[in-house]
Amino acid sequence: MPDSNDKNNPNFLEVGMNAWLQAAHERIQDLDAQPGVDHIGVVDRIGDGVATVTGLPKVRLDELLIFEGSVPGLAVALEKDSVACMLLDACEGVSAGSRVIASGEVLKVPVCESLLGRVIDPLGRPLDGEPAPHAHQFEPAERDAPGILDRELVTEPLLTGITVVDAMIPLGRGQRELIVGDRKSGKTAIAIDTIINQKGGDVISVYCAVGQNAASVNKVLDAVRRFGDPDQCIFVVANADDAPGLQWLAPYAACSMAEFFMAQGKHALLIVDDLTKHAAVHRQVSLLMRNPPGREAYPGDVFYIHSRLLERAAKMSDANGGGSLTALPIAETQAGNISAYIPTNLISITDGQIYLEPKLFNEGQKPAVNVGKSVSRVGGATQSAPMRQTAESLKLDYAQFLELEVFSRFGAMVDERTQRAINHGQRIRAVLRQNQYLPLSLPHQVALILALSEGVLDRLEFDEVPEFKSRMSAWLEQACRGILDRVAQGQKLSREDKAAMGAALRNLADVIVEDRKLANGQIGESVD
Repeated sequence: MPDSNDKNNPNFLEVGMNAWLQAAHERIQDLDAQPGVDHIGVVDRIGDGVATVTGLPKVRLDELLIFEGSVPGLAVALEKDSVACMLLDACEGVSAGSRVIASGEVLKVPVCESLLGRVIDPLGRPLDGEPAPHAHQFEPAERDAPGILDRELVTEPLLTGITVVDAMIPLGRGQRELIVGDRKSGKTAIAIDTIINQKGGDVISVYCAVGQNAASVNKVLDAVRRFGDPDQCIFVVANADDAPGLQWLAPYAACSMAEFFMAQGKHALLIVDDLTKHAAVHRQVSLLMRNPPGREAYPGDVFYIHSRLLERAAKMSDANGGGSLTALPIAETQAGNISAYIPTNLISITDGQIYLEPKLFNEGQKPAVNVGKSVSRVGGATQSAPMRQTAESLKLDYAQFLELEVFSRFGAMVDERTQRAINHGQRIRAVLRQNQYLPLSLPHQVALILALSEGVLDRLEFDEVPEFKSRMSAWLEQACRGILDRVAQGQKLSREDKAAMGAALRNLADVIVEDRKLANGQIGESVD
C-alpha cells in the first residue's frame, strides 16, 4: 500500500494543490480591491526642467504629474497632442521615453498652522532639518482672487516700524505695495524690518524667496530669529539652484499659505523677494516651451502671471471673516531705471511703490527711500489718527527742503528764513535715518514727528539729533507713559496730551543742550 506522504503519490499532489488553493482563496477574500484607471503618458522630449509629454489627452491645466523616480511636474500648457509641463525637482533619471502618470488633481500645497516657524520649499518639504510638518489641509497653489463684493475698504494701518514709511508712505492691511530699487539698495531690509515689527502683534508673515542664493536667505532667517518672532512666520524658499518650476511655483504656494490665515479672519503679510527673478524664470520656461517672445524676450502673459498673484491680496468684508492679506512684492531695477518693463508692470498692478535710490544709500541715508518717487495710493485712509495728526505737513516740508538744498549747493546767498528751512529739513532727514533691525513703535514715531513739528530739534545742533533719538524712548516712558499708551491704541492726541508731550521733549532737548555746554566749559559764564 503506497504511503500518503510519498511525493510520487498522486493523492499527495492533489492534497497540496487543494491546500494552496484554499490559502489563496482566503487571501483574495481579505483584499479590498477597487477598480481604477491610470492615465499614463510618455515623455517626448525634456531639457532644462521642462518636458513635453504625449499620451495624456485628459490632463487639466495645473494638474500634478508624476514622472519616473517620483519626480513631480506641473502641467502648464495644453496642446492638441501634447502637454508642456515644468518639473518641480531635479530631473535626473527622467529622459525621453520615460513614463508619466497623471494624478487627476490640480497641484495643492499644505496650508496649516503647523507650518509656522518652519523653513519649507513650495511643496511643503522641510529645509530646516526638522521632520516634515504635519499638514492636515491642502489648497491649490493657484486660486481665484476674491471678488469685489467679498472685499472691504483698506482702512487699518500696517505699521512697518520705519518712520519714513509710516509717516509719509503709510501702508494698510490688504494693500499691495511694491518695494523697488537697484541691487543692494536695502529692499530686503525694509521687508525684514516690517516682519520684525510684527513681533507681539496679530500679523502672520510669509516670506517667499525666489531665486536667491543660500547666503542671502540665511541672513534673513538669522535676522528674524534674533530680532523678530519666527513662530509667527513661514519661510518658503526656492533657491537659485532649485528647479525652474519650483522657483516659478514659489510665490503662488506662499500666497496660498497666507490666504489660509486670511480665511480664518486673521491678518497675513506676504513678502515675495523678488518678482524680477520670478519673471526671468517665467521667460526661461516659456522660451524652452517655444512660446513666442515679446518685449525683452518676455512672453505676452508676463503681466498676467503677476497680476493674478497680487490680486489675491485683499481686506475681506466682515461677512467673509474680516481677515486681510497684505502683499509687499520686491522688484529690482537696473541703474535706477524705474521705467523698465517688469517694474512698470508691477507699479501698474500694485497700490503704490516704495522707491529706494542708490544715491541716497551711498550717502548713508538709510533707508534710502526717495520720498518724491514713492507713493501709497491708499494714503492717509490707513494712517493711524495720532500719526496723521502730527505728520500732516511733514512730506511737504521735506519736499521744500530738497528743492532749497539743491538751490543752496550752487553757493547762492540765502536769507535767514531760507536757512531756517534748510536747517529744519536737515533735522527731518536725521529723524528719517534709521538703523536696520530696530523698528520704532508708533508712540515713539509720533513723538519724533511731534518734536520736528514743534521745533524742538531746531534747538539742537545737527550732530545732537541722534543722541536725542537714542534717549527719547526712556525719557518718555517716565514722563508720558499714559500718553504713549493712548497713542499705541490709535487715539488722537488731545490738546493737553500734545502739550504735555511737547513739554517733555523740550525738557529733554534742554538737558542735551546743558550737557553740551558743560562739556564745552560754558556753564557758569555770565550772560549780559
